Amino acid sequence: MTLQLRTDVSATDTNDGAVLLDERAGRYWQLNITGALVLRLLLGGAAPDHIAQTLADRHKVSTEQAAADVATLLQHLRTAGLVTDGKRGRP
Repeated sequence: MTLQLRTDVSATDTNDGAVLLDERAGRYWQLNITGALVLRLLLGGAAPDHIAQTLADRHKVSTEQAAADVATLLQHLRTAGLVTDGKRGRP
């Protein structure tokens, strides 16, 4: 999976995670530290199942719970129009 931020979405790391700015809608989205890690890994090309295993190992949760959490975050990012598959900015 190749995941990219849309061309009109910018991301900034913060002490508490990350903030995404959707310039089209003028909306901010805040991710906690774990959400920011998941986003960085997704943007870096990591597969959701690999990310889930990383989270399960790091946070002592089941792989199933971590996989569900990764899938939920990915769905929210897609539904909000913040990310796209393929080339940056393409729907």
